[in-house]
Amino acid sequence: MREENNRRKEFEEIALTHIDSLYNMALRLVFNKEEAEDLVQETYLKAYRFFDTFQTGTNIKAWLFKILRNTFINKYRKSASMPGEVFLEDIESVNTNMAYDQEAKSEEAIDTLESKYTDLSSLLDDDVKRAIDSLPIEYREAILFSDVEELSYKDISEITNVPIGTVKSRLNRGRKLLQKSLWEYAKDRGFIKRGK
Repeated sequence: MREENNRRKEFEEIALTHIDSLYNMALRLVFNKEEAEDLVQETYLKAYRFFDTFQTGTNIKAWLFKILRNTFINKYRKSASMPGEVFLEDIESVNTNMAYDQEAKSEEAIDTLESKYTDLSSLLDDDVKRAIDSLPIEYREAILFSDVEELSYKDISEITNVPIGTVKSRLNRGRKLLQKSLWEYAKDRGFIKRGK
């Protein structure tokens, strides 16, 4: 009994501190508060059940995100009634009607936005959230894991089961799509000089 109490206390101390991050990611995946809460709850239940498999000294946050992501994919697989493996590329946001044909803007715009914000969370108002939510899911989660949750490429690679090069590629592509999507937003707020 004492061992179980110690295990629960340790789990609460190191895992529950990340509940807000997990909820925010779940919300970006399912776009529904109740479903996001259910997804986080199921994630924590699984994490507690398999807590003995967690390697002390590794990144608990990345471990929890991997469980969250796998739980999301498994729920999607069940709801879609699709046997076999489901690839994340198959699970895309419904609202991906971006203007992909818009001409690429200068690299200076990316540098301007990145230099003004070291933390994407300070920029996340409704327009930016909508822009992120409209990204295809593989780019959205790369942006959120890297720029919001500040996870390493290695951690993101382990969570998403893709090579580090693919993580970097998705981040690059996702950021370019965000740049296109947020060009007018940035001009209106003075991040980019008018006339560019």
